[in-house]
Amino acid sequence: MPLRARTYEDELEEFDRNRQQRQTRDGDYQRGSRQRQQRRVSEIDPDADDEDYAPPRSSRQQSNKNAESSSRRNKKPDGIYMGEKLVAPDDFNGPTHNRKCTDVFFSLLILSMWIALSFLGYYSITNGNVAILLNPMDFDGNICGLDHNGVDMRNYSYLYTINYWHTGICLSECPSLTVDNTTEDNNTSGGTINTTNALNTTTVLSDVHTLITYGGIHQIEGAILEPDFIEIPSFYLNTSNPDALRCDDGNYDMCFTDGDVTQSWSSEGINKGKGFAYYVGESRPILKYCTITASASLSIEEQVKDNATLTFVDTGITLWKNIYSDIYTARLYVFGVGFGVGILISFIYIIILRLPCLLNIVVWGSVLASIALIALGGVYALQTAEVWENEDPQHWSDTQILLTRYFAYALMGCSAIAFVIMICLRREIQLAIGCVKETGKAVSRMPMIMAVPIMQGLAFVVFTLAFCIYGLHLASLGEIRVNSFTIPPVFGDSIEIPYRTYHFDDFTTYAAWAMLFCFFWTANFIIAAGDMIVALAIAKWYFTRDKRKMTPAVASSIGNVLFYHLGTVAFGSLVLAIVQFMRAILARIQNRAKKVGGKCGSQVATVLLCCCQCCLWCFEKCIQFINKNAYIQTAIFGKPFCAAARDAFYLILRNMGRIGAVSFVSGFVLVIGKLFISVSTTTVAYYLMVEYIADELHSLAAPTVLVFLIAYFLADMFLDVFEIGLSAILQCFVADEEMFDGADCYAEGSLQNWIDKYQE
Repeated sequence: MPLRARTYEDELEEFDRNRQQRQTRDGDYQRGSRQRQQRRVSEIDPDADDEDYAPPRSSRQQSNKNAESSSRRNKKPDGIYMGEKLVAPDDFNGPTHNRKCTDVFFSLLILSMWIALSFLGYYSITNGNVAILLNPMDFDGNICGLDHNGVDMRNYSYLYTINYWHTGICLSECPSLTVDNTTEDNNTSGGTINTTNALNTTTVLSDVHTLITYGGIHQIEGAILEPDFIEIPSFYLNTSNPDALRCDDGNYDMCFTDGDVTQSWSSEGINKGKGFAYYVGESRPILKYCTITASASLSIEEQVKDNATLTFVDTGITLWKNIYSDIYTARLYVFGVGFGVGILISFIYIIILRLPCLLNIVVWGSVLASIALIALGGVYALQTAEVWENEDPQHWSDTQILLTRYFAYALMGCSAIAFVIMICLRREIQLAIGCVKETGKAVSRMPMIMAVPIMQGLAFVVFTLAFCIYGLHLASLGEIRVNSFTIPPVFGDSIEIPYRTYHFDDFTTYAAWAMLFCFFWTANFIIAAGDMIVALAIAKWYFTRDKRKMTPAVASSIGNVLFYHLGTVAFGSLVLAIVQFMRAILARIQNRAKKVGGKCGSQVATVLLCCCQCCLWCFEKCIQFINKNAYIQTAIFGKPFCAAARDAFYLILRNMGRIGAVSFVSGFVLVIGKLFISVSTTTVAYYLMVEYIADELHSLAAPTVLVFLIAYFLADMFLDVFEIGLSAILQCFVADEEMFDGADCYAEGSLQNWIDKYQE
């Protein structure tokens, strides 16, 4: 007989058949129900007598008896209160229809916060100038590309970075080093030749005999660039400006000691990247900053180091500058593959999860594929390191090759550990698949539920856009201050290296903190609203006996949440936002404590702050768990936040064995799905970047990690529907068991079999 796919009508017929069988075997079912209740009671009170519990009658009578004896039953032997068991209302027919507005005060409170945020944004836009932040600032406080404070830099929009503080001078364009081969006496010994074209010009990577300084161009013998190879603003050439420092002070060359390039890196002028001059290298504009390419940086390092002992200072600013440069160079691969491929794989994965016949294959395939991809990534990285090491000439540094090899070993080790964990949890994974199947049934009956994360994403994008506009204008209210760095004297007096930074007054600082709190609250509000909509739709599906006659559950759930329960959503998200805000303040204190450094007291404070941060993180996770289950209680019974959180807590406490175990292993299955989507997307992006742009990057690490984070965010957004749906079904099931017995239960046989099987 040919095989055919199991249809929706087949499942409904099986459901009706099972229900009829349960009704005909009501006596046996009642006895089984009593045994299950007795096991549960023995867990709560081992000393309870059988006479305390009469055989179940009707569901309503049993519910009333449960309520009457709850004071005894719902206490453990040590006196821990377990809460009162749920009692179904007389007219219960699924999630309550007679809803009332809950926690109205908090809906008004979050609305007031948004109004205050709008006023702050209007003030910032009116008084700020965001162009000051979007354009770089030179060492003297002038804004490149703007006419600011009487200095016209509108024709000089690009900043060539000179020193550690990420400051320099404004240029009309970023240096692109080309040399005319037809010029007489042209000497290319001072730079590394890259290509020569048919126009008799040579493109070089660097010219270490030419420097860009605060006071203009400085060259010595051996320079391959013309003195006017780039236009310098006359402002910097003005000798009356005391901050426009130059290498030649009339007595000696502060940048090239004795004309020796190999000693220039430690000279007063360059000062290991903390001076007023720097070498000229091939650069590209990145957000109006002239960033020296990776090849040019390597070329400069090879020419100026002395006896292979000199290494460039690896500062935090340099690291972030390289990271940003790599992400900008690989932006098409990072965002194109990260969002495009990530969304595509997420949609395909969600569609497959909705098909019960393929769920086993998908879950086990995802587990094995994720492990295999991690292992293959390690093998590929190891092979790449070997190729880099055998190149002649070698384009990658020994440190980069060594780190790549360590990264490969780490990936292969992680894959081995993951394989062992999979073997140990094989039974739990198989049991969790059954619970995910039930969630997949609900999602397949309500395909519109997949639009909820999309609506959440759109709402978050709109808010983030407004938040960024307000934040940029608020940051532009800061003032420019003069700072300086002192270079110890070599032959003459010490040198003060000037640079400018932004500083903010108390109002701007407090306003920024207030905006951060608004961001936390609103972001949590958007997530919580989506969770409650999904929970309400799932609850309506669960408590519907004839699912063929279901009304559009998603649309009605959106209406119910928007009209009745936004206050509850605001209340729960406020509690979570307060905890996150406390963590942000603590992180700020930690950062200041690290800057103190070197003292025993500061080290003790750092350890204590880390412990506090860890405790707050654990507390935040507890609040998230309580909030999620409180939203489910509100979705079912329409209760306000505090009552819903209390009832959800006690309901889970009474059934913590089943809910905890099934939630853990089912959550593990969803995490595997997220990792599969993330690893698959990252593998595609990594392969494309290695094939096409690897030579243009300092490192593949930053773009690869960003692709993984983008893909994981997308996977989490889409699979969050299954996560909250699974929690809603489990809570509906245990509530169903407490409120009803026998044929009155709403649970389908397959769901009860899976959970009872886990109990065994």
